[in-house]
Amino acid sequence: MIQIKKFTFNPVQENTFVAFDETGECVIIDAGCYSENERQELDLFISRKQLTPVHLINTHCHFDHIMGVTHCRDKYQINFETHADEKSLVEEAVEHGDLFGIPVEPIDAPDAFFQEGDQINFGNSYLQVIEAPGHSPGGVVFYNTEQKILIAGDVLFYGSIGRTDLPGGSFERLVGNIKTKLLTLPEETVVFCGHGPETTIGFEKKNNPFLM
Repeated sequence: MIQIKKFTFNPVQENTFVAFDETGECVIIDAGCYSENERQELDLFISRKQLTPVHLINTHCHFDHIMGVTHCRDKYQINFETHADEKSLVEEAVEHGDLFGIPVEPIDAPDAFFQEGDQINFGNSYLQVIEAPGHSPGGVVFYNTEQKILIAGDVLFYGSIGRTDLPGGSFERLVGNIKTKLLTLPEETVVFCGHGPETTIGFEKKNNPFLM
């Protein structure tokens, strides 16, 4: 059974997730640890739980979601994986950080790419890749059918959606993907968001003003 640990990191208050199961294998999602203390917090959890990271994956690659990629890639000797359409955001992370007044170190290009329908396997578990661009050019979400868990990145928030005024953003595309790919999931699906608290598909269908 998948368990999810959430960390809130960096000046933008981004949510980083570790998904793991009874085998001890885990996946690090949207590594945003920025300071040495944040990196140590992540590492201490992984060490105390005796976990083995086998994937380093991203829902998308805005700078606040990749600040910890280099640390995790080096420490755990795992590949950095994302959607191919996010590659330019990795290349421009330093410039985008500067726009927000946040220094960002250059990040090497992704090692591998995934696409719609691919599965991220770890231990006895998996996360399915669902493409949902609009907040970013190649944004995805990760879904587990059996447990009805959705790692949504910045696609969907509690009572809101991802901003679409950044390069590669499109309000119409984002809302269309949310309505056709996310709101069709079971209403009890728990949504782990890239910022802020968790929500459910059912709650967002009834209450999200952007989706009415």
